Amino acid sequence: MGLMIHAKDLVYEYIRRDKEENVVDIATAINKVNVDVEAGQFIVILGHNGSGKSTFAKHINGILTPSEGSLWVDGKKTNDMEKLWEIRQSAGMVFQNPDNQFVANLVEEDVGFGPENLGVEPAEIWDRVEESLSAVEMLPFRKKSPNRLSGGQKQRVAIAGIMAMRPKCIILDEPTAMLDPQGRKEVMYTIQKLNKVEGMTVVLITHYMDEVVYADKVFVMDHGSVVMEGTPREIFAQVDELKKYHLDVPQVTELAYELRKEGIPMPEAVLTIEEFMNAFENLKTKF
Repeated sequence: MGLMIHAKDLVYEYIRRDKEENVVDIATAINKVNVDVEAGQFIVILGHNGSGKSTFAKHINGILTPSEGSLWVDGKKTNDMEKLWEIRQSAGMVFQNPDNQFVANLVEEDVGFGPENLGVEPAEIWDRVEESLSAVEMLPFRKKSPNRLSGGQKQRVAIAGIMAMRPKCIILDEPTAMLDPQGRKEVMYTIQKLNKVEGMTVVLITHYMDEVVYADKVFVMDHGSVVMEGTPREIFAQVDELKKYHLDVPQVTELAYELRKEGIPMPEAVLTIEEFMNAFENLKTKF
């Protein structure tokens, strides 16, 4: 499949200057990060506030460019200004607040805005609008105003707007942070479907541990560095290590972990309620 994202010794520094343009302060937000994401993977980036995860996400879309090191997206180097337009077509970004992403009065117009800017023919735009809204299960709402939708529905329309531009990769920066549990569930279902059905590479930044369970690979960031990487099961097997970085694990994983500590033979890194119940049933047959 090949690499969709390749970060090599990536460094990003925020430089603060005074009125005379003298450097007052340099803060390193990303420090020598090396990350590889294969095409078609579902990746989650975890980290507490200030860990550098959002700064890294903005590099994938070319919003920020490296202070040092390199980042390639779909084989193109992000600090090559001539390739920036292509990079932004390859990697679409969905932000935390869907309201900030709407530009039109109707859902279908909003979804068509991106492809129109890319110079896509009108007939093709409407095909893409229909296809994208169908993929996120929002086609019946095409004639509605985005302002009249629920939080989860708004975010699904925002995702459809990115999909209509046909990117190979979608980056979602805490897309469920402002949603209620139902909205979060709708958006996570949509993200999984994009990945599994449409084959899109997904990079999800989140602080909700239960959203991590669906990933192929997890990167944990702290103070601008990648401090842990592995599958969700490998990461969640290291409960104490995660707590060092001020991160929790899903409640069901925590419960199984506490039971193990008390000598009850639960498996390591239980990820879902189903797994927990199966393990619990097995215990009952042993006693």
